[in-house]
Amino acid sequence: MRHLKKGRKFGRKKGQRRAFLKALSNNLIQKEKILTTEARAKELRSFVERLVTYGKSQNLAGLRLLIEKLPKSSAQKMYYDIAPRYRGRKGGYTRVLKHAKARKGDGAKMATIEFV
Repeated sequence: MRHLKKGRKFGRKKGQRRAFLKALSNNLIQKEKILTTEARAKELRSFVERLVTYGKSQNLAGLRLLIEKLPKSSAQKMYYDIAPRYRGRKGGYTRVLKHAKARKGDGAKMATIEFV
């Protein structure tokens, strides 16, 4: 039974899954809007929103947490550019827009994830 076991595995082991989310979040932070599958977007949303919350603190500990979880350039962009935008907002920093068309190759449902 999967009681209280939230999160998707994406057919990967723990380390691979962390690297995968790190790469996806890096792309989202750099481009501020990406097209991916619905499941990936939903999983990425919680990961990125936690990063925005770290950045909102605007202290050294928050910056170090971001550098630990992201490449340095993305961590700095999150800390100095993206997080200050949401200073007055209590959550919901990203938006997932579902697309009607599925991916041609495997029929996966597609979605766009972007910062609000």
